[in-house]
Amino acid sequence: MRYIATPWRERYVQRAVKMTGCIFCEALKLGDDRRALILHRGRTHFIILNRFPYNSGHLMIAPCRHTAAFERTGPAAAAEMTELLQRTLRILGAHYRPQGFNVGMNLGRSAGAGVVEHYHLHVVPRWTGDANFMPLVAGTKMMTEDLQTTYERLLPMFNKK
Repeated sequence: MRYIATPWRERYVQRAVKMTGCIFCEALKLGDDRRALILHRGRTHFIILNRFPYNSGHLMIAPCRHTAAFERTGPAAAAEMTELLQRTLRILGAHYRPQGFNVGMNLGRSAGAGVVEHYHLHVVPRWTGDANFMPLVAGTKMMTEDLQTTYERLLPMFNKK
């Protein structure tokens, strides 16, 4: 078996274990999309930057309604999520020029969900060689930009109609 170490996520893991409430619901209720890092609000889903990104541009698409049951999502909401995913891939592709993407959901704690009760879809831009020795040797993840820069860079693209 091969193990991949991700020591830069220690802060998130420690916080997630103690977490009460829902980060997605709290972000929606904050009333300040910039502070919450919400890039777009749709009819049934919204797009938010991941505060503990694997790479620059790592964001999530989550329902506005608090639910863990993706399988019970209606056709209109599922269609909107797909539309938002397509839009996200176009925007990230145009502005970051990644060589690929990881897109996926972790449904349930045993599947790796950090937030179990509110499903969400991760979209992570990827580049050849973006996983290097720094996290393993120095416990440091190299990011090309900070979250506020990512937010400012992407926000205008998500606000275009």
